[in-house]
Amino acid sequence: MLQTPPTKPALRAEAPSSQAATTRKLMRKTLPLWVLLAFVAVSAVIIYYPPEIPQRATPPVPKMSVATLRVEARPYQIEVNSFGTVQPRTRSQLVSQVSGQVIKVSPNFREGGFFAAGDMLVEIDPRDYDIQIEVAESELADARVNLEEQKALAEQAEKDWKNIGASGRATALALRRPQVAAAEARIVSAKAKLKQAQLNRERTQIKAPFAGRVLSQNVDIGQVIANNTVLAQVYAVDVVEIRLPLKNSELGFVALPEEFPLRNGAPPANKISSTAIIINNLSAIPEAWPATLVRTAGAFDEQTHELYVIAQIRDPYGFAAGAHRLPLKIGQYVDARIQGKQLTAAIVIPNEAIYQGSYVYLVQNGLLQRRSIEVAWQNASEALVREGLQPGDELVVTPLGQVSSGTPVTTLSRESITRNSDGGPQH
Repeated sequence: MLQTPPTKPALRAEAPSSQAATTRKLMRKTLPLWVLLAFVAVSAVIIYYPPEIPQRATPPVPKMSVATLRVEARPYQIEVNSFGTVQPRTRSQLVSQVSGQVIKVSPNFREGGFFAAGDMLVEIDPRDYDIQIEVAESELADARVNLEEQKALAEQAEKDWKNIGASGRATALALRRPQVAAAEARIVSAKAKLKQAQLNRERTQIKAPFAGRVLSQNVDIGQVIANNTVLAQVYAVDVVEIRLPLKNSELGFVALPEEFPLRNGAPPANKISSTAIIINNLSAIPEAWPATLVRTAGAFDEQTHELYVIAQIRDPYGFAAGAHRLPLKIGQYVDARIQGKQLTAAIVIPNEAIYQGSYVYLVQNGLLQRRSIEVAWQNASEALVREGLQPGDELVVTPLGQVSSGTPVTTLSRESITRNSDGGPQH
């Protein structure tokens, strides 16, 4: 007979399994706490004992090499550049004052021909005017005879009045005094007519009013001309003039010859005329002609808004001095350098250091600094600075692009850097 095994040993085997489950359940509950404590401990160790990381050396910042120029205040002679065309001071039209046929012209009466004052240039047939002189002379002789007759008749009338013993005073008509006055007036008229005829005869020879040159010729030999016919255009060769435009910004640096005259018409005693050098560019080596500013235009040019000054050059052909150089030509384009005012302490810098006409770069404590300036006057190579620079400033003359202030630079002498002419600043 089989017996059922006892159940107590089975209960004993289940006791350890229940304890393990309890332990696992406790560990699951406390595991987050242990993880948190471990994280806190590791963080504390990292904070209080950070790991040592080897530091790399900072790479050196590359520096730009620039050429500089120390700004100085120095005496400076303003020289204003201008241009113009050569024009004669005296230009005239030769006009005939009588009519007739041209029978003779001077060999110099051609375009470009030179002539002296008093030279005969054109001769008109004088025969008609010789006849007028003869007629006027005969009329004058007849008037003189008539005057003698009237005087004789007047004397006889006075004697007759006395002989007849008439009472009272004789009238002027009875003494023939009006007839004598008329005869005297006739002589005056005859003399005037003779002078007019002689003057017309003289005018058949057209003479040069001054030493000059023929600009254009309008008549020639054999041509019949009327009164007031233009024979030629001529101009004097003693002095030529050049109209030179000046900008408004340049007027304050040039002594303009526009002093008001005194009441008696004499110029002021302290009048100062500015001088100029006129450059003749026609020769292989440009020649210089000294000139003097003599007057200014009365108003600004409406189109260019510039003021014209007139410079004069004496003896433009070098006749008096005997100089062997290429003379100036009428209508020729020339350059001019006008000597302006002498400044005692001016800050002048090269144009290549100016950017957009308003600022420059300086070097201060090894750093690049941008500085705004105000230009008072400027020519093709230099600029006179009114504000923005002080003596002692270290001006950068190396062409730069868009560079920020504060850029470290190293300075070199101006001659040690070869500048690229295509990469310069914009002026």
